[in-house]
Amino acid sequence: MRIYAYLRASTEQQNANRAKSSLEKFVKDLNQTISAWFVENESGTKLKRPELFRLLEVAQHGDVLLVEQVDRISRLKTDDWEILKTLIMKKGIRIVALDLPTSHQFINKNTDEFTQRMLEAINAMLLDMLAAVSRKDYEDRKRRQLEGIKIAKKSGKYKGRPVNQKLHENISALLQAGKSYGSIVDLLGCSRSTISKIRKLQMVG
Repeated sequence: MRIYAYLRASTEQQNANRAKSSLEKFVKDLNQTISAWFVENESGTKLKRPELFRLLEVAQHGDVLLVEQVDRISRLKTDDWEILKTLIMKKGIRIVALDLPTSHQFINKNTDEFTQRMLEAINAMLLDMLAAVSRKDYEDRKRRQLEGIKIAKKSGKYKGRPVNQKLHENISALLQAGKSYGSIVDLLGCSRSTISKIRKLQMVG
């Protein structure tokens, strides 16, 4: 069994590595080690996330996908969550989340078969529930954000999201140096969509 840790943040302004120490402490307390880290800045509402799917490609049957919270894996719509969950189940990968205590037993090699099967059934149900809660939380926050923007526009106070000028300059320089999207993501911790935007601006310019 190998443990693969997945860290995700939605924007470049957020630190995807924030939860790293919590995951390290968790596995250390269980006398285990993390085999590899997969880190990206992508929205949890997107099914296609490069690092998550790279993890799923590398992981084998019985391996663990470790996250801080279930919402790091999914804020997906129901159909997309079913696609992702089916892929994970077919490969026999076990999701362990710090906020889902029933999943912690998947790292315990001494669990008997009956207990393991019971926990798998309970865990699958709770995963579905938490994925649904995560999606609803996202939709509620999005709705409140849009309402706030609407009010701000009416009062003339809305200025839009500030541009991270330094990040854009660094991406532009790396693109001009011929660096690949993957290497830029690794170096700067930005998303591929942001790199694409900068590339398009370069082409227009």
